Amino acid sequence: MAQISSIGTHRPSEEMEQGRQDGFRTGFEDGYRLGQCESIKQRTATTAPVWPVHALFVETGKGFPYSPLDQAVGQSLQSLVSKLTIVKGTDPVAEIAAAIRPDIVIVLDGLQFDVSHADAMRQAGIRTAIWMTDDPYYTEMSVGIVPHYDVVFTLEKNCVELYRSIGCPSVHYLPFCASPEQFQPVNTERGRRKDITFIGSAYYNRVRYFNAAASYLSARNTLISGIWWDRLDRFDLLKDRIKLDNWMDPQETGLCYNASKIVINMHRAHNDPEHNRNSFGVTAASPNPRTFEIAACAAFQLCDVRDDLAFFYKPDVEIATYSSPQELVEKLDYYLRHEEERREIALRGYWRTLREHTYASRLQTMLSILFPFGAF
Repeated sequence: MAQISSIGTHRPSEEMEQGRQDGFRTGFEDGYRLGQCESIKQRTATTAPVWPVHALFVETGKGFPYSPLDQAVGQSLQSLVSKLTIVKGTDPVAEIAAAIRPDIVIVLDGLQFDVSHADAMRQAGIRTAIWMTDDPYYTEMSVGIVPHYDVVFTLEKNCVELYRSIGCPSVHYLPFCASPEQFQPVNTERGRRKDITFIGSAYYNRVRYFNAAASYLSARNTLISGIWWDRLDRFDLLKDRIKLDNWMDPQETGLCYNASKIVINMHRAHNDPEHNRNSFGVTAASPNPRTFEIAACAAFQLCDVRDDLAFFYKPDVEIATYSSPQELVEKLDYYLRHEEERREIALRGYWRTLREHTYASRLQTMLSILFPFGAF
C-alpha cells in the first residue's frame, strides 16, 4: 500500500502558533494606540484666528539643533498672521525692516544677532521682540542683549525678574512647547523598540544619575544617545547601549520616543561649572522643550522634578516624575511592569500637549501680548 504524504497537511508548530498570536497581539496594540491618538488629535483640533499684522521673523540662522526651532516658529507664524517675512540673523535685518515696515519684528534666540540691528529698528519706530531660547544657562550674555528690545519673552520663569531688574519694561514668561508636525505618534519597526531611552548630552548632573542606575539600565533593553557619555564611571558596562557622539534630528528623535516604553527626561543643571555662563546664579524652574516633545509623541516619560512642571502637566496623571537616582530606578521598574497605567498617562499627556503646549498656542499668547487691543 502506498504511503500517504503528510506534506502540506501538518499542523503549525507551537512556535509558529505562538508567533502568530504574538504578532496579532502586537499589531492590535499598536493599532489601538494609534487609533486613540488619532481620536485625541481630532478632538483637540482648533482653528486659530489670523492676526491682521505683518510680522518679520528673524531666525537664529545657527543651524542644527536650532534649525528645527526656526522651522517650527516660522510655520506656526505663517498660519497666524496675515503677512510674514522670514529672514536670518545674518541678513541686513535693519535695512529690510526699514524697507517693508512690519508691525512687529520677532527675533528668536538672539545670542548671535547683532543688537545694532535691534537699535536701528527701534530708532526707526519699528517694534521689536525677542524670544530667549536658552535661559537661564547664558545669562552673562543675555543681560547684554535683552535691553535692546521693546518686548522680551523668556522660556525660563526665573529670568523674568532678572530682566526687569536691569531695566526691561516689558518681560513675559513664554515657555517652549512642541511642534506636532515634527513630533507625533507613529508606528515603529519592532527592531527599533526599546524598554528605556534617553537622548541628550552627558552633563555632569546626568552622569551622576546614570552612574547610579548603570546596573539596572545594563540589564534592560536600553538606548542612550548623545555626546560625552564616555564620562560615565561605568561606561564599559553600558557602552553597547550607548550611541556615543550621536546627534539626532527631530524625525529620528521622534521615532526613538515612539519606539520606547519609557523615555527618561532629565534637565541640565543651572550651575554646571563647565558648560554654563550663568554667573547670575539664576535657578531653572521651567520644563525643557523635550518635556513637550516627548509628550507630543504620546510617549511615556519619567521626568525629573522642576518647580514649574506641575503647571504644565499633572504629576502621576499626565507625566511621571522622580527626584533621586533611587526613585528613578524604582519608577523605571514599576512602570515597565504596569503597561496599561503607562499608556494611560502617556495619552493624557498627549491630550494636554495638543490642547495647550504647541507653537501655535504659544505664538497666539505672544501675539495677544504684543497686540492687547487688537492688531492696530
